[in-house]
Amino acid sequence: MNKKNIRFYYGIVLVLVGMGVFFRIPEVMNQVAEIEFFRHKLSVVRFCFYILGIFLVIAGIVRIKEKPPE
Repeated sequence: MNKKNIRFYYGIVLVLVGMGVFFRIPEVMNQVAEIEFFRHKLSVVRFCFYILGIFLVIAGIVRIKEKPPE
């Protein structure tokens, strides 16, 4: 397995993890709401989770398009 293939598969993993973040946010937000400190900052925390997911998906797409396997 060469470096090009590793980068390609790493891109796929990044996209899948980014999508997993989007599916996990509603469940995690219920747990975050129970923490006193974050109770009044839920919109900021939710925004940060979505930005994290977007960055992961974009980074994965860049890796996939950059070095496709031969």
